[in-house]
Amino acid sequence: MPLEPLLPLFHRLNREHFDGQLATGGRPLLDLRWSDGRLTRTAGLYRRGRLADGRDLCEIVLSRPLLEPLPRQATLSTLCHEMIHAWVDRILGVQEVHGPRFRERMERINRSQDDFTVNLRHRYPLPVAASRWIARCPSCDRRAPYQRRRQGLACRPCCERLHGGQWHASCLLVFERNTD
Repeated sequence: MPLEPLLPLFHRLNREHFDGQLATGGRPLLDLRWSDGRLTRTAGLYRRGRLADGRDLCEIVLSRPLLEPLPRQATLSTLCHEMIHAWVDRILGVQEVHGPRFRERMERINRSQDDFTVNLRHRYPLPVAASRWIARCPSCDRRAPYQRRRQGLACRPCCERLHGGQWHASCLLVFERNTD
């Protein structure tokens, strides 16, 4: 599906699920943009901080490579997820990742509509063709694309299932060259 402009979607979600709090005078409290193509491991992100030149940074970035081939609901879900992060940070003034305030708002949004579902983590397919490496879990045989080899990475689902969520050497990923 072709990419939609984010601003109208943002204003709709802000009005429906955040009582308009994420904008003042019709302007969002943050910048919104599609990634330039390099954001391939996550569907979206919210970040706030300072740029090297001292200017404030507050933005939501959605992954063009991951979301472009998916249905509109994936974009809505991801944008709403990142808006919850912004709401917790900018409106509540709380520093938490997926803590109780985030989860409460996520559950409220999911109960209030059935157009899309907000989740803690996406399960969207990752683009494999552009990656140089494939990381394979020897335990469950899950595969994930990577641009470069990484030391010490373990399979999260196996660590959660077998070791109570703790990193464990038995779940270390094996990197193989991508031949696609």
